[in-house]
Amino acid sequence: MITFSILSLLISNSVTIRRDLSILFNRVVIIILSYSIFHHIINIFTIKQGIALHGGLIYITSITQVFHIFIFFITILILLLTSFSPIKLGISKFSLLNKILNNNSSFYKEIKILNKRDQHLKIIEYPLIILFIISGAAFLISTNDLITVFLAIELQSYGLYILSTIYRNSELSTIGGLIYFLLGGLSSCFILLGISLLYANSGTTNIDGFYIITSISDIDNINYFYKSYYIQFSLLIFSIGFLFKIGAAPFHFWSPDVYDAIPTIVTTFVAIVAKISIFIFLLELVYYTSNYFINFNWTFGLLISSLLSLIIGTIGGLTQFRIKRLFAYSTISHIGFILLALSISSIESTQAFIFYLVQYSISNLNIFFILITIGFSLSFYYSNNKEYNQLLDKYNSPIQLISQLKGYFYLNPILALSFTITIFSFVGIPPLIGFFAKQMVLSAALDKGYFFLVLIAIITSVISAGYYLNIIKEIFFYYPHYTDINKIKNYFWLRYKLLKQKKFNTKEIYLMLSDIYKFKLENSHIHLTKQYIPIYLSSVLSIIISVITLTILLFIFINKEWINLGTILVQILFNN
Repeated sequence: MITFSILSLLISNSVTIRRDLSILFNRVVIIILSYSIFHHIINIFTIKQGIALHGGLIYITSITQVFHIFIFFITILILLLTSFSPIKLGISKFSLLNKILNNNSSFYKEIKILNKRDQHLKIIEYPLIILFIISGAAFLISTNDLITVFLAIELQSYGLYILSTIYRNSELSTIGGLIYFLLGGLSSCFILLGISLLYANSGTTNIDGFYIITSISDIDNINYFYKSYYIQFSLLIFSIGFLFKIGAAPFHFWSPDVYDAIPTIVTTFVAIVAKISIFIFLLELVYYTSNYFINFNWTFGLLISSLLSLIIGTIGGLTQFRIKRLFAYSTISHIGFILLALSISSIESTQAFIFYLVQYSISNLNIFFILITIGFSLSFYYSNNKEYNQLLDKYNSPIQLISQLKGYFYLNPILALSFTITIFSFVGIPPLIGFFAKQMVLSAALDKGYFFLVLIAIITSVISAGYYLNIIKEIFFYYPHYTDINKIKNYFWLRYKLLKQKKFNTKEIYLMLSDIYKFKLENSHIHLTKQYIPIYLSSVLSIIISVITLTILLFIFINKEWINLGTILVQILFNN
C-alpha cells in the first residue's frame, strides 16, 4: 500500500502545477496510513507466531506490527500540522466592512502575516518524503538480514536529510541538513563496517544465523575455528552507527545543532519517528545476542552510552537559552534511560523499555505541538524586543528562545498549563506518566544490581528539573512583553484622526482621548483583554493537545491497558 501510494504521489507531483495541492496530498497520505493501520490490526489476529517473507529478508511478528501501527499513528498526528490551517482569522460582521473599506491596507497586512506563517502548507514534496521515511522505518523494524538493515536505515536516513533541507528559503535549515547529512554518512560507515566484519567472521548476513551461532558458541569443540569475541566486537562497532543515528552520547554532538537549525515542524518528525524504528531493531538484536557470553558482551557499550547520555544530557541542558537545543539535550538524557532498560534485557526491563519509548514519544510530540501552536498564536502580537525581531528563520521556527515564552500564561492560560504538565512529566513528577516510566526502568535496573547507574539516573533527573523549571518560571512568573498588534494600529489610527480631523465636537474628542487613555492603561499593565481581530487555534491542534495532555495527567486511572499491552508484547518476545 505504501509503495503504491509513493508511485501515485510521484506521478501526481510531476503533472501538477499548483503548489497549494500540498494540503490535499497530506490528507491523502493520512488516509493511506489509516488504511495501513487497519490492515495491520487485522493481521495481528492472523499472524501469531510470525512469518518470514522474501526468503527470510523480512520477518513479521506481533511486536513489529504493533510498532508499525504506532509509527503510522504518530506520523498521522504530525501530518495533521500540515493538513489544516493552524490558525483562523475571526472577523465579526460589524468590523469586516470597516476593515475592508476604511482600513484595507492594515487588513491586508494582517492577511500577509498570516500567509507567511502558512508557508509550511505549500511544500508539495513534504508528504512524499514522509512516506519514504516511513517505508524505511517499517522495513528496519521487520528486517531479518544485515543487507536489509543497511538498505532500510539508509532509506530512512536519506529521507530525513532531504526533509531537513526541504525549506529552500531557510539558510539555517540548509546548514542543519548538511550537518545531519555529513555526520549521518559517517554513522552509516560504522554500520557498514560492522556488517562487513560480521560477514567476514561468520560467513552469513542472516540475523537468524547469528542467533544460532551465539546459542552454540559455548561448545568447546568449535573453539578451534571460532572465537565468540569476534562477533562481540563486530556488534559493538555495528551498534556505534545506530548510537550516532539516535544521538546518544558520546555521539550526540550533532543533534543540538540540527534540532535548533531545522524548522520546528521538521524537528517534530526527526526527534520522534527516526528513533523508534532503531530502538525496536536494537531491542530484538540485544535480546537474541546478549545472554550467551560471560567475559565480554557488546551490550556493555550500550550501558556506557547510557551513563554518558544521562550525564551529558543533564549538564549540557543547564546552560541552554535556545529552547530546541534544550529539548535536544533533554532527549539525550531520556535516551540514557531507554538504553539502560535496553541493556539489561530482562522481562521487567523490556517491559519498561517499551513503555518508556511509547510514553516519551507521545510526550515529546505534545511538547513540539504546543511549541508550534504557541508560535502560531503569537502571530498577531507585537514585541519591541530587537533580539526577537532579528531572529533568523522566525517564520519557520517562531519560538527559538526560552525568554520568548515569558508571561505566556497571561496570554493563553490553558496552553501554558498543558505545556507545564508535559514538562512535569519529563521531570518524573507523580502521578504523571513520566514518573511511572522512570520508576519501571529504575526498578528493573535495581533488580539486576545496577546500583551505580540507578544512583546516577536519580541524581541527573533531579538536576534536569532545574532547566525544566526555568521554562516554567519564564511562563508563569513574568509579565508578557507582547502587545496585540491590532491595538497598536487602532491606537495610532485614533491619534491620526484626532490630529487630522478639522471638524469634530467635544464629545468625539472626549471619546477619542478616553480610548487612547484606556489603551495606554491596559498596555502599561500588559493585560490584554480585547482583540479587535480575534485569533482562534485550529480545532485539530486543540483536540490533539488536549487529548495527549489529559492522557499524561490521568494516566494513573487508565494504566491497565498500557501496562497489559507491554506485558503481552514482552511475553510474545520471550516465548519466541
